[in-house]
Amino acid sequence: MRTEKELLLASKQFIGDNKARSWFETLITIGLIAALLTLCFFTQVPFLIRLGASIICGLLYVRLFVIYHDYRHRAILLNSKPASLLMKVVGLYVLAPETIWMRSHEHHHNNNSKLTMSGIGSYPTITKSRYLTLTKSQRRLYLINRHPLTIIFGYFTLFIYWLNLKSFVQSPGKHVDSLLSLLIHAGVGAVIWYFFGFGVYVLTWFLPIFIMSGLGSYLFYCQHNFPAAKFRENHDWSYANAALSSTSYMVMNPVMRWFCANIGYHHVHHINSRIPFYRLREAMDSMPELKNVGTTSWNPIEVWRCFRLKLWDEDTEKMITLREVRVPS
Repeated sequence: MRTEKELLLASKQFIGDNKARSWFETLITIGLIAALLTLCFFTQVPFLIRLGASIICGLLYVRLFVIYHDYRHRAILLNSKPASLLMKVVGLYVLAPETIWMRSHEHHHNNNSKLTMSGIGSYPTITKSRYLTLTKSQRRLYLINRHPLTIIFGYFTLFIYWLNLKSFVQSPGKHVDSLLSLLIHAGVGAVIWYFFGFGVYVLTWFLPIFIMSGLGSYLFYCQHNFPAAKFRENHDWSYANAALSSTSYMVMNPVMRWFCANIGYHHVHHINSRIPFYRLREAMDSMPELKNVGTTSWNPIEVWRCFRLKLWDEDTEKMITLREVRVPS
């Protein structure tokens, strides 16, 4: 087993942006989105076909978001002015504007698996003993933040409220782009509804981003909240250990791997966020240390197991459900 320093150095061989491929992956995704959204505007097309196009568009939004996420990590399209402009627009479009996304996501990478009540850039996770010291209102808020409906309805909770509304209200000078993202989102939606009707609005505007937000929120949750995940206090934390013991490899079929732009290899991404999404599998196959990690999947039973996890039990050193906690009256 290599040391943490050796592991991080070994991962650097997979850094390297193939600009032609990065542009191809980006533009083919945007092109497919544009084609499907255009189809959804044609009311003469049978509803089921348009509904299918809208759902697929939502999956493509997940892919676009991961590509945007990679760009913000400086993994792809470095020093490209066209890419810089395009990704600013993408960030506003998918309700993840540059300033709040960079601040919160960098915090996440530098604090992944640390026990915290704040949940900045992630979902709050605390120990069982600390939970028992909270007031009833504090417990309620903590559980609401981790509730399955909070995650599934990430469009409202994470994207509209946390990434945009809350960030702007708390720091308007730093997060003007959060307000701009909300105004663009509401304005374009209103225009589509007014000129094309409610049905077209749902298929072209609401449903795709609702799907993206829900899937994205769940991916973000389950990749760090799964049965085998380990959590640490600050003094026991290390970057590589957090990637290997607190970040999952989400097993997906080839179709979902493509739609999710390989984000299932999340532990590899946390070892080195500069590795482009299209090289994550290569890195995992080449580094034995990256193969024996906790896994998750889209299996409904696995999804439910992840959703039930609420607290870190410092005695058993595992995540536990609320039923496993005896709360004093």
